[in-house]
Amino acid sequence: MKKSKKLLFDKIIKNIPFFACLSKEQIEELRHVLIEKHFPRNKIIFVEEDTQNYMYVILSGRVKVVHAGADGKEHILAVHKTGDFFGEMALIDGKTAPATVMAMDDTDILIMFKRDFEEHLLKNNKALMEIISVLCTRLREAWMVNNVLSLPTAKERVREVLKLMAMHSGVKDSRGTVITLRLTHQDIADYSSLSRETVTRLLNKFIKDGEIEILDDKNILLTHSFQ
Repeated sequence: MKKSKKLLFDKIIKNIPFFACLSKEQIEELRHVLIEKHFPRNKIIFVEEDTQNYMYVILSGRVKVVHAGADGKEHILAVHKTGDFFGEMALIDGKTAPATVMAMDDTDILIMFKRDFEEHLLKNNKALMEIISVLCTRLREAWMVNNVLSLPTAKERVREVLKLMAMHSGVKDSRGTVITLRLTHQDIADYSSLSRETVTRLLNKFIKDGEIEILDDKNILLTHSFQ
């Protein structure tokens, strides 16, 4: 592994609770079982049938977890960025997840097979406790996503999606909170089950009211007046 990739690997691994609790020797073993793969933008990373076989760690890029409704409309369940991980739940209960994961950018991903997950993590008590904590967090996030779809107005849905993204990928500074995920209007529409035109209209209103700003890097700033 090249030095730059090794440094990035070490940084990301330290931020994943059930990896960070392992010894240096155990982390070194992980380095040999995690397989790196590249996926170009808009490429499907896996479909429902694959979810019970692998866990994924994003080395660089972004992915979205989507589910197609009965009407065929795509609904975003989650967006994951560099350093995030997903798929651990299906490895534990052996059930598939009704979703497809797609690369939003050119994306590099580390893949862990089910057998390695069981050998290196489930048999380690410290790692197992961290996995339980992660699953509790996942459950709370799922409740929040369901809450978005239960809101009666489009304005409330878009506002709640922005709050959710700020909680997951927000960086606070003197101006407010910057959402570090580069979300398109269509991404927000898919997240909130609204049309892109509705989302654009509402975002423009938030901008006019001084509640949000679109920064030069296309990230969204939630100002201190955003409620």
